[in-house]
Amino acid sequence: MTRRSVLVTGAAAGIGRAVARRFAAEGWLVGAYDVDEPGLVSLAAELGDSVVTGRLDVRDADQWRAALGTFTAHTGGTLDVLVNNAGILVAGRFAEVPLESQQREVDINVTGVVNGCHTAHPYLAATPGAHVVNLASASAIYGQPELATYSATKFAVRGLTEALDLEWAADDITVRALWPLFVQTAMTQGVDTASTRSLGIKLTADDVADEVLAAVKPGRHPSAHRAVGRQARLMLASAGVTPSWLLRAVNRRINKP
Repeated sequence: MTRRSVLVTGAAAGIGRAVARRFAAEGWLVGAYDVDEPGLVSLAAELGDSVVTGRLDVRDADQWRAALGTFTAHTGGTLDVLVNNAGILVAGRFAEVPLESQQREVDINVTGVVNGCHTAHPYLAATPGAHVVNLASASAIYGQPELATYSATKFAVRGLTEALDLEWAADDITVRALWPLFVQTAMTQGVDTASTRSLGIKLTADDVADEVLAAVKPGRHPSAHRAVGRQARLMLASAGVTPSWLLRAVNRRINKP
């Protein structure tokens, strides 16, 4: 059998590293890409011939093309799974967070995903039953105070996922969004908002990695969205039947100082 392949962004640490480990343990060839080159060196030492590593700033489409070309040289030009994981979180009151920080958040969290999907499409389309998994967030259910721009970027990921899952069905490409709540990684260290105090930071990177793998396994997955963890599953399910005014009231309570 041909070895299955997955390319993971933001793979040097946190969720991305957990995803790389999880797929490697299942026998996949992993393309692990990040701007954190020391982290990639340690990952390569850990995973050996199960991984191909390289530097990738997801904001740069030319770097995407180079990374995909290098990785797919090992796969015969195919790509089974793309995991758009790279992202950052900037917390604070919107008017007090420097505009440059918020623009960088948009560039990484949104432009990075657009770049990845667009440049990877030829390789995905050349692979029967290919998948894209985009890391969204439960903050895409309703806009979150103190995480306004982060929340907005995840709404964008949600919309792109829904659109491409329909558009790319003819190419035999399935597109899914994962919706975790806050995860215990470096990205949430030091984050202190009303919502993190109300809901806690309970998920681990391994919890998310398990769901990424489950999302690309054969079976019936009718929704483009996959919540991660009990809290997120409850929130996502209730959001589908809750009037907008009530969603607003619930979120106001969650975000009460």
